Amino acid sequence: MLRIRYADRVGAQSERDVEPVGYLGNPRHWYLLAWCRLRDGLRAFRTDRITAVTALPEVAVRELRPGDLDIPDTVVRRLSLV
Repeated sequence: MLRIRYADRVGAQSERDVEPVGYLGNPRHWYLLAWCRLRDGLRAFRTDRITAVTALPEVAVRELRPGDLDIPDTVVRRLSLV
C-alpha cells in the first residue's frame, strides 16, 4: 500500500492511499494503475505528477482482473520487475 501526493492536470494537490496493481505506458507517459481508496475505484496516476510517495505497512492484496480496463487484450502485455 502506498500513500501518494498527486498533482492533477491543473496542479491541484491531493493525498491518496492506493493499492498498486500495475503500470501502463504509451510513447509519452507512464501511469501507476492503482485502486484508490479515496475514490473507491481503479485509477491511473501519471507518474510525473506523483510528487511524493510513502510506503505504508498494510499489504496491498487487490489484483488486476480481466475486464478492469477498457483496453483490448491485444495491446496489454505483462511486465515483470523480477
